[in-house]
Amino acid sequence: MPRRERNKFVKRGQIIDILIEDYAFGGKGIGRIRNEHGEFVVFVPNTLPGQLVRAQVKKSSKTYAECKLLDVLKPSDDEIDVPFQDIPGAPYIKLPIALQHQYKKDSTLELFKRIGKVPDIETKFDAFVSSPHPFHYRNKMEYGFSAIGYDRTLKKDVDEFTLGFKRRGLWWCGDNLDKDSGLFDADVENHLKTIRAYCERTGLAPWHAPKKEGFFRYFIVRKSYKTQRLLFNLVTTSHNLPEFNLDEFSSYLVKLFGDRVAGVLHTINDEIGDRTIATTGSIRLIYGEDKIVEELLGLNFEISMKSFFQTNPKCAEKLYAKVVDYALEHKEAVDNTVVLDLFCGTGTIGQIIASKANNTKIIGVDIVASAIEDAKQNAKRNTIKGLEFYTADVGKFLNEHPEYINNIRTLILDPARAGIAPKTLKKVINLNAERLVYVSCNPATQARDTEQLMLAGYQIKKLSLVDQFPHTAHIETVVLFEKG
Repeated sequence: MPRRERNKFVKRGQIIDILIEDYAFGGKGIGRIRNEHGEFVVFVPNTLPGQLVRAQVKKSSKTYAECKLLDVLKPSDDEIDVPFQDIPGAPYIKLPIALQHQYKKDSTLELFKRIGKVPDIETKFDAFVSSPHPFHYRNKMEYGFSAIGYDRTLKKDVDEFTLGFKRRGLWWCGDNLDKDSGLFDADVENHLKTIRAYCERTGLAPWHAPKKEGFFRYFIVRKSYKTQRLLFNLVTTSHNLPEFNLDEFSSYLVKLFGDRVAGVLHTINDEIGDRTIATTGSIRLIYGEDKIVEELLGLNFEISMKSFFQTNPKCAEKLYAKVVDYALEHKEAVDNTVVLDLFCGTGTIGQIIASKANNTKIIGVDIVASAIEDAKQNAKRNTIKGLEFYTADVGKFLNEHPEYINNIRTLILDPARAGIAPKTLKKVINLNAERLVYVSCNPATQARDTEQLMLAGYQIKKLSLVDQFPHTAHIETVVLFEKG
C-alpha cells in the first residue's frame, strides 16, 4: 500500500500565526502559506481580511486546511474601537456595519453563483435589509458559570468563579462578562458581575467542565421589546440545592431590576452534557409569571423560556414584511386560495398572511409539537381565522395529502439550517405550485436547493438578504421563485 504523502505546509493540531487576506461565505477568513513547495490555503472562521491571527489546524488536506481561531494578534485596519466587551458571539463588532453588509452581500451572491448555478444572480437582487438596531438587538442570552476562568493579561486559564461565555477555542474555560457586550440588554449585562458576586458569596461551586461537577450551571435571560420586561432562568444541579435560597435570589433580582422582572424560574440539570435544559431535568416557577409577551407587526405572541422565537424581533418584523410582500405580490394568487406554510415553526408568517389576505386558508406544518402548540395559541390570541396547524414531518404530510398537488398557487418554505431533505424537496416540487417564497437561515443549503428547483422549472424572480445577526457571519435570505 503506498505511503500517504505528508502535508508540506501544516499538520493537524499545529498552532500557526497567519495573516487573513480574503473573506469567504460564513465568516471564513482566508490566509495563505507560501514557501518553496508553493501556495497553501488556510480557512479560519470568524476572521477578517487584514487581521493577524493565531489558529489551530483542525483538518488538513493536500490543498487547504481548516483551522480554529484562538486569538486575534493584530486587528484589521478596517476595525474601529467600540465601548463593548468583546465576546466570541460577536467576532465582527469592531467592523463598521456598512463593511459587514458588503462582506455578507458579496459572499452570499457568490454562493448562489457557485452552488446554485445562477450566474446572473446580481440581476435578481432586491434589497439588503439591515437590522433596525445594530446593537442590543437580542431578546435572549445564555450565560454560563465556570470554575475555570481566563486571565486576559496572562493569556492563560486560571481557577476562579466565572459567569459569562466560553473562551473561544477553550471548551473547559469561562470568560467573565464584566460589562455590556453590545448584543443584549445593557442594564442586565452591566449587572452581571454583581450577580456573579452574589452567587460566589454563597460558597457553592460553579460548574467544572472537565470534572463534570458543580452547582451553578447557567443563567438565562429573555427580554420583551414590547414591554421591556425580563424573564430569568437559573440552571443548577440538584446537589447542595437546599443550601441555596431561591426566594432570596429572586428578591435580589427584583432589587436590581425592579418591575422589569416578569418572572424567575429555576431549572435542575444533573446531566453532564452541555445543555441548558436537560431532557431529564425539571423547571419550576419561583417568582412572578413564566411568560412574557412580544409583538411582531401588530400581533402579540406569548413566549415561555422554552419557546422558539426570533432572536432579533425588530429585524424579524422586517424579515416577515419582506416575506409577506413576496407572497402577496400577486394578491390574486393568494386570495380565496389555500397557502401551504411548510416548516412553519410558531406560525408567524402564516398568521400575518392570513391577516392581510381575503378568505385565504393557511395550512401550517412543522415537526416540532411545542412550536405548533404555540402557533395555535398565538392564532387564538390574535383572533385570526383561516389557520390550521399540523404537527408532522413535512415529507410525510405531503405524502398523506395528495389533494394539494396542482391545487396550491403559493407555497411558503422556512426550513431549518440543514435545508430541505432531497426526498422532501421532490415532494415540494411535485405540488406544482406557481410561486414559492423560500426563507433560509443558511444560504448554503438554500443555494443547493435552488439548483434543484431551477432544474424543475422554477426561476428566481427576487432575492433579499436580511441581517438578523449583526457582528456575526450569519445572514438570512428570502427568495421568490416562480414557474418559468
